[in-house]
Amino acid sequence: MAFEDEPAHRQIYARQILAKAGIARNDRLLGAFAKVPREDFVGPPPWVYNDFRNYREMASADPVVLYQDVLIGLDTKRGVNNGMPSLHAAGLDALGVREGETVVHLGAGAGYYTAIIAELAGPSGRVIAIEYDEALAARVRKSLSVYPNVEVVQGDATEWPKEDVDVAYANFALDHPPAAWIDNLAIGGRLLFPLGIPAVENGRPTGFTRRAGFLMIDRRRAESFGAKFLQPVSFVWAEGQEPAPGGRHEALAEAFRSRRGYQVRSLRWRKPPGENEWYAEEDWGLSFEEA
Repeated sequence: MAFEDEPAHRQIYARQILAKAGIARNDRLLGAFAKVPREDFVGPPPWVYNDFRNYREMASADPVVLYQDVLIGLDTKRGVNNGMPSLHAAGLDALGVREGETVVHLGAGAGYYTAIIAELAGPSGRVIAIEYDEALAARVRKSLSVYPNVEVVQGDATEWPKEDVDVAYANFALDHPPAAWIDNLAIGGRLLFPLGIPAVENGRPTGFTRRAGFLMIDRRRAESFGAKFLQPVSFVWAEGQEPAPGGRHEALAEAFRSRRGYQVRSLRWRKPPGENEWYAEEDWGLSFEEA
């Protein structure tokens, strides 16, 4: 179906979302946002949205109200949402998913953005959606059953992919890039994930980030990785993770305070630390040097 044949409210929504994300022209992404019905992925009404302080119930059961740039609550007790469309539009535009590519969606949530990725990858592409929560994974599997190019896996997304992929898109925050994400990124492949530190209140983690940025990594050669921060973000924190090595969060916080993240140009991976790095650990770091 052509863009002009989609429902008028979804055409308007798609145009508004891309405009807010600063995307002047991306017809494929525009078409994907117009084609996928958001109401198929957020459950039945009453719907709730997050105003960045509280969840509030929408005073309508008309699906048209879902086509706004808002977070829709999926599991409000855990703070799990169907995230801000303009943020994901910006991320997917930067990743540039092409027809026929293999994409892994790490933290598929309700599957709405997985469906948009499936539209971008097309019938000749392949999408692997990983969701940690068992009940949510079952729900996603049902919602995405209309997409033959999508495989849904319930499991720990930090252990996926198991094979080379062209694109990896993570929708939860971590304080490091997992080895599977880097080692299984094909030459020319792109990875986007929120790198940051967790928020803590009264000595307990809140389940969200305190500071984070959307970090894009691209594999240029076998041992060469470009890297850059796209924008600051706020994301749900990864579930089921081991405690961070001592000092990591303090060092990352100091790096963010330096306000030099915009100067990051490459990822050092499985090599000794260099001298000109925004953040450094023994086996990885983010450097100001070009890849």
